[in-house]
Amino acid sequence: MAWRWISLVAALAWCLAAAAGTRADPRLGLPPAPLPADDRPNAACVELGRKLFFDRRLSFNGTMSCAMCHVPEQGFTANELATPLGVEGRSLRRNAPTLLNVAYSRRLFHDGRDGTLEHQAWSPLLAASEMANPSIGFVLDRIAGLSDYDSWFAAAFAGRGPAMDTVARALAAYQRTLIAGGSRFDRWRYGGDGTALTAEERRGHGLFVGAAGCHRCHTVDDRSALFTDHGFHNTGIGAARAARAARPVRVELVPGLTTEVDRRALATFAEPVPVDLGRFEITQNPADRWAYRTPTLRNVALTAPYMHDGSIATLEAVIDYYDGGGFPDPAKSALVRPLGLSAEERRAVAAFLRALTGDAVADLVMRARAPFSDVPPAR
Repeated sequence: MAWRWISLVAALAWCLAAAAGTRADPRLGLPPAPLPADDRPNAACVELGRKLFFDRRLSFNGTMSCAMCHVPEQGFTANELATPLGVEGRSLRRNAPTLLNVAYSRRLFHDGRDGTLEHQAWSPLLAASEMANPSIGFVLDRIAGLSDYDSWFAAAFAGRGPAMDTVARALAAYQRTLIAGGSRFDRWRYGGDGTALTAEERRGHGLFVGAAGCHRCHTVDDRSALFTDHGFHNTGIGAARAARAARPVRVELVPGLTTEVDRRALATFAEPVPVDLGRFEITQNPADRWAYRTPTLRNVALTAPYMHDGSIATLEAVIDYYDGGGFPDPAKSALVRPLGLSAEERRAVAAFLRALTGDAVADLVMRARAPFSDVPPAR
């Protein structure tokens, strides 16, 4: 019952705050969320998905859950590391993308290899560097052997138990609830509140859709804004990573004394940097080499570090990277070019990006961490 009471309190608090004019509709600025036409989730399915999302027992050795790379308090990503760690401390080669507003993603993963949340759900469960399960059947047998799930699948799926589709549908149903619009930008542009943005943030918006050209990939429409074109672009980051991999590594021997170590020597006792060719790995089209999915910029202030490899630590550094025209890769997108923004203009763009944080994020975190009931909610 704890989850139901917390949900009720959270909803009541949101309604009271909205009535007082301090909170915006969490969907303000977003289009209607796409849902599978033949699979409308119920409350039991969503709550089952949340339970699965936080359950470490779903990894091979019982140590990893989905939430350990997509931490609610960290924008449903992971802020401490450029790329997260999987089972037994294995390094992942890409940054963990935020799950906030993932319901709107047309393609998933940085390389776009899956097209639905249901299909995506099994990849981390089976990846050797992530949750490391040897097979789908192994995961299903593990869940079937956990007595606290006995009634949950039956409640969510009309008597059915753990299966490839029910596990995926439950995880997808929970992730589709992570909707976070209603930012100060949304109140200003779509809610008619002329005071919601500061003068500096409004200037940053003007640069975003003007001289900086950010909107060419991070689109803003008349009635809504997903801040992504759903496309794949080579921004130079992949080439920059490859160039770094060829350089010697600077190692500090004692405080104040460093030396350079050839990477070939380092490879004899350290994990090698994995090759990452981006979208090319999926399409085998040379034009897709080092191209990665355009991420949404909603809630971007919460989701550092940035880029597909987590190689840029701050929003200011990202803006500086694009202002300088990116890494000099001949195959880089023509959209990435020197901008010549002043320091004041770059600060304004950063201020605007920080105004894209949705009011509902704190509620989503609280609901994510709510205690689980012993019995599933009614459908």
